[in-house]
Amino acid sequence: MPVITAALTLVGTLCLLDLIISLGVIKKLREHSELLSNSTLFFGPPTIAVGEVVGEFAVATVNGERIDSASFTGETLVAFFSPTCQPCLEKLPRFLSYARTVPGGRERVACAVIGDRTDSAAMVAELSEVAMVVAEDRGGPFSTAFKTSATPTLLRVAPNDTGQLVVTANRVDFHQLPAKVTA
Repeated sequence: MPVITAALTLVGTLCLLDLIISLGVIKKLREHSELLSNSTLFFGPPTIAVGEVVGEFAVATVNGERIDSASFTGETLVAFFSPTCQPCLEKLPRFLSYARTVPGGRERVACAVIGDRTDSAAMVAELSEVAMVVAEDRGGPFSTAFKTSATPTLLRVAPNDTGQLVVTANRVDFHQLPAKVTA
């Protein structure tokens, strides 16, 4: 009987220790998940490098405005979102707040909403308040010019000395409010 009691005590102690360790691991995983979901950086592999020339494009915005690479006469934020992308939906309110602080207003902010036009309608409406918005399918001319295949992606672009549109930053930290974009 003492052997059974000792064995049960040992098994109970091991189970209790396993429970404590499992709870600790779960707590750490939740902390890491929260840190990742609250990150202020726009992730997504930057497929276009800082200093790289943006490809040629000519597209119409959802408001009928025509924009092309020559339309970007100063430093401009360029963002790519998709209504089916959960990180996009989570970061959208912060982006909208950030975009409202850009000197030069919506003329210095351009967004592409990638995906089905019906699914994109609400996102397009929100972004249209602060940006020139292009709605296109995956692999459209705007996305192709910026070599962007992942959403969300946020870039800063500006013309270089020869007038070519180049990427000046492929990550933006939203802790820098107000935005430091020259008009």
